[in-house]
Amino acid sequence: MTIAPERTTTDLYPTRGATEVATPRVDPVVWSAPGTPGPISENELSSFDRDGFMAIDQLITPDEVAVYRDELNRLVTDPRMKDDERSIVEPKSQKVRSVFEVHKISEVFAGLVRDPRVLDRARQILGSDVYVHQSRINVKPGFGASGFYWHSDFETWHAEDGLPNMRTVSVSIALTENYDTNGGLMIMPGSHKTFLGCAGETPKDNYKRSLQMQDAGIPSDEALSGFAEKHGIKLFTGKAGSATWFDCNCMHGSGDNITPFPRSNVFIVFNSVENKAVEPFAAPIRRPEFLGARDFTPVK
Repeated sequence: MTIAPERTTTDLYPTRGATEVATPRVDPVVWSAPGTPGPISENELSSFDRDGFMAIDQLITPDEVAVYRDELNRLVTDPRMKDDERSIVEPKSQKVRSVFEVHKISEVFAGLVRDPRVLDRARQILGSDVYVHQSRINVKPGFGASGFYWHSDFETWHAEDGLPNMRTVSVSIALTENYDTNGGLMIMPGSHKTFLGCAGETPKDNYKRSLQMQDAGIPSDEALSGFAEKHGIKLFTGKAGSATWFDCNCMHGSGDNITPFPRSNVFIVFNSVENKAVEPFAAPIRRPEFLGARDFTPVK
């Protein structure tokens, strides 16, 4: 019998219990000290602190978009990737929808993780060196690709990966144009200031089901209605090469894409090296490392 290591970190954000519980956030949103040099202005940091997100019209150039999109297409059409456990297949079409750990699979995407335009923003928000907790490419082709239901990433990363604090930030970089009709990212501004602990225990190997259709960690309709009434909903659109940075605890989701226009992006999650994962707070076992990294080596 294997005995899990004893956890020494206090659970600040209880979840997956008998009832749904809202807990006020106790962690900062922006961890760097005021005036810390970086590519993000003080006004932008203030808005990020308030809303939980920051949109950039052009993070990478059109020529770079073409390189990353070609690499995305290469990976999702590679027959070997379809059988790789790091690939998620669309239930209806049986086409690859997501590929995880792309910064380890692909030197092209490894370079993007180290790009100062990306890395320096993550360091500035989190106030420390960072490592990649998760990376993936998402493909949402036209004519019926499934969306992602409302959720907080931190709820899963805390419950199932063991991240103790909200010191994690994500960037979604568009590799195709994001219209208001092709299943774009939606965020409830300000929702990151409240942690919504979801009801219900985490099944063993929950990740195998949740990556195709979420079950555990889903907020109730009543809670989502209250959040939406209080915060509203922001839909992100933009050209290929645009990017959205958002806090780990933002309530967000996206709809199905029934248009002819595909929506693809690369998604990178940076976590502070001072916020290393411990044992899961509300799951029987850890998720695999391609979903929640245990290599805490700083990105350089």
